[in-house]
Amino acid sequence: MSDKNREGKRTARERLAAEREKQKTAEKRRRTLIVGASVLCVLGLAAVIGVVAANSGGDDESKASGPLVAPSGAQGKDGLAIPVGKEDAKATLTVWEDFRCPACKSFEQMYRPTLNELTGAGKLKVEYHLVTLIDGGLGGSGSLNAANAAACAQDAGKFTAYHDVLFENQPMESDDAFSSDNKLFDLASKVDGLDTPEFRTCVEDGTHDSWVVKSNEAFQKGGFSGTPTVLFEGQNIYQDRSMTPEKFKEMVEKADKS
Repeated sequence: MSDKNREGKRTARERLAAEREKQKTAEKRRRTLIVGASVLCVLGLAAVIGVVAANSGGDDESKASGPLVAPSGAQGKDGLAIPVGKEDAKATLTVWEDFRCPACKSFEQMYRPTLNELTGAGKLKVEYHLVTLIDGGLGGSGSLNAANAAACAQDAGKFTAYHDVLFENQPMESDDAFSSDNKLFDLASKVDGLDTPEFRTCVEDGTHDSWVVKSNEAFQKGGFSGTPTVLFEGQNIYQDRSMTPEKFKEMVEKADKS
């Protein structure tokens, strides 16, 4: 082999080695950026949680000065739960929700058919607690106004239907559309017989505002990490990654047979 050929091959090997080293450096930099971004996301989430904790209930406290009027049929400790299902059901699910909360909407979309089936069969009672977490974190009053309107719907015997309509038409988390009474009236028109003068007065007057504030305070005192908080036999099943509607149904049916 000529010296020229040897030199050519050596040069090619050196170029290849240099290219490999360049790729390794680029890959290392990419991984560092990914890890850094992940840390920032975690820190950002912690910051949001901190803001929520600091601000939650701030604007609502002024609402608490009015008389505390629980919606019709409210049950549980301090009358803060709206029950759905038969009273004598052997299994009870406790749900803390915010109508502005995207995760709450996801839970409802996934579990609603199963919850409707089980409550309809008399095997499950669901106790809904309404909170204003997003109002506290992002500002606005949509969580409070929607919760008050849902309580007004409870007075009319139409909580479940209106509850579902609110989640089906949930705006972007940063959009405080539910702060508008007209928006809440428009959605009420989707529930047969709900958009009445009595309902409108209840919404406009904020009849159940103080009750919602009290419910939100109970949520804070409960030390829950966020919404939705979905408790069954003392466990937050929403945090159980192995939980499915099918598995939950089996748990309820087992309790029903006990």
